[in-house]
Amino acid sequence: MDNENSNDMIDNSSNNDTAQQPLSTEGQEGGTTAIYDKVVELLKTVYDPEIPVNVYDLGLIYRIELSDDMTQLDVDMTMTAPSCPMADFILEDVRQKLESIEGLKTVNVNLVFEPEWDKDMMSDEAKLELGML
Repeated sequence: MDNENSNDMIDNSSNNDTAQQPLSTEGQEGGTTAIYDKVVELLKTVYDPEIPVNVYDLGLIYRIELSDDMTQLDVDMTMTAPSCPMADFILEDVRQKLESIEGLKTVNVNLVFEPEWDKDMMSDEAKLELGML
């Protein structure tokens, strides 16, 4: 993906017509792709304790951005509701798991509420798991 500062990035924040988009690996070097794959793999191990679906398939991850030197990871995510009582626990779980990726020096996990999350952001697998399909 091209952007002004040429960081590798996936941005799902305006994706309301489909669930999570696959991470684009077009034009990315093998190391970057491997890190993105690891990020997604780890995000799929983080669950909201009240919902039996991981945060990635729930569509709570809006942006994953890796710096050019592949040492800083920025993630924007949301919660299913602004008043989620487990928000701090989930954010810390995400941060700890992503900090375990070898080579990263900085991991920033930002809680955002725009756009507002809705069930259409969930993957088909998540909808199936929750009986919505």
